[in-house]
Amino acid sequence: MQKTGKGIYLMATKKVTTKSDSPFNNKGTRLHDIPPSTDHLTFMSQGWAPSPLEGVTAHESVPFTKKRRAKLSKAYKGVRLVIPAGNLKVRSNDSDFQFRAHSAYSWLTGIGASDAVPDSVLVLEPTKGGHEALLFIHPRSPRDQDEFFRNARHGEFWVGRRMTKEETEKRYGINVRHIDTLPAQLKGKKKVLVVRGEDSSVDKVVKTTKIQDKEFATHLSEMRLIKDQYEINEMKKAIDTTSRGFDDMIKVFPEAIKSPKGERVLEGAFFSRARVEGNDIGYPSIVASGSHACILHWIRNDGQVKKGDLILIDAGAETDAFYTADITRTLPINGKFSKEQLHIYNIVLEASNAGIAAVKPGASFGDFHKAAMKVVAHRMSELGVLPVSPEESLKPESGLHRRWMPHSTGHMLGIDVHDCAQARRENYTLAKLEVGMLLTVEPGIYIHPDDEFVPPQYRGIGVRIEDDILVTKDGNINLSAGIPRTPDAVEKWVKKLSR
Repeated sequence: MQKTGKGIYLMATKKVTTKSDSPFNNKGTRLHDIPPSTDHLTFMSQGWAPSPLEGVTAHESVPFTKKRRAKLSKAYKGVRLVIPAGNLKVRSNDSDFQFRAHSAYSWLTGIGASDAVPDSVLVLEPTKGGHEALLFIHPRSPRDQDEFFRNARHGEFWVGRRMTKEETEKRYGINVRHIDTLPAQLKGKKKVLVVRGEDSSVDKVVKTTKIQDKEFATHLSEMRLIKDQYEINEMKKAIDTTSRGFDDMIKVFPEAIKSPKGERVLEGAFFSRARVEGNDIGYPSIVASGSHACILHWIRNDGQVKKGDLILIDAGAETDAFYTADITRTLPINGKFSKEQLHIYNIVLEASNAGIAAVKPGASFGDFHKAAMKVVAHRMSELGVLPVSPEESLKPESGLHRRWMPHSTGHMLGIDVHDCAQARRENYTLAKLEVGMLLTVEPGIYIHPDDEFVPPQYRGIGVRIEDDILVTKDGNINLSAGIPRTPDAVEKWVKKLSR
């Protein structure tokens, strides 16, 4: 961290210079910007009325984040814990990607997209009774400094108003300090753990081992396996927005059919809904028409949308708190399944229902995958495409049915679309399901156009149905059940909205 005059600080691993390979100088000013005169600097520091935020109240996440930090504190007595929000990431030259705070930082502070400030760092400082939570931020710039109108990464004239330290404390219930005091805080020989790879200046100052960092990241990931009520409420909001986003896409089917890149017409409609009601899309939307549906992560979305084809849409809206839905529906573009399309769709729907039924407390994480795969193997055998019996194919050493269903049937979901991804296998894919876990169930069948094992009339058909499932004491709740998924309901949905 370097001081750059007038109390302005930049987070970096090395001194930022005005060399041609850097788009910013050491004040965060773009190199091609016209430097201000002394008179201009003086004039800009005058004539500003006080403008505090009115009506700042505690965020609804505060009681939940306090419990999360307390639980983390108990697991690491006497250890300083450093969780950065992360730095801005360059998209091109002096243009950055939209900032998204690191998931662990947001989960422990409650700070979502609207209030997240790049370079912020949460420190849990050990005390005799546990830990004190200290939040180091780049607060709102005072008007007697030129940062507010010159710094293109932090200046209020460039990126909008940041909260002051006092406003942030009131909003999120954490002791807030200026980011320039962080180096002094990190000095000393206390045992420390850090979320590595998110903040270059923190990585430079804090010395730990890769093994320690990995274990810490794993623990933070596993803490999110069971959702609290705040998280469940956020997931419901994300799913509701996603549902309306699917409606929006169907409404523009006629426009998409007319466009040479109709998939992007639909992608744009969903993105608009996600941005208006939430923060963003939770992951790149898959809008796959015709045989594109057989490509599992088709995100180019540059294909035509043709009458008579199916379109597979895998999309999720992200809330301001970063929680994302993850839902897939496969729709007949003209509002009517053909005989062959309906056959494959019904296989996937049966597999989906079997998988969802297997989600319950005490069941193994893999049970819903096995239930869905049993349906796929038997139904593909009935279609005459399996060279062995379904029982033989279902053996681990065989798995021939997976030619048409190559991915796993689900994953944890929450503040990340593939949530808790750093958890240990024994606590995730090999573990028992518990009340409060939230996961996807997403079987599919993908028959590529050149697949000679399958009769010609089925080639080029790709179907996936994905729902977001909450484990409850009585079994589960399909949080996305309100989005049509049976053939009749899907056809009525499309016909009603795409007129």
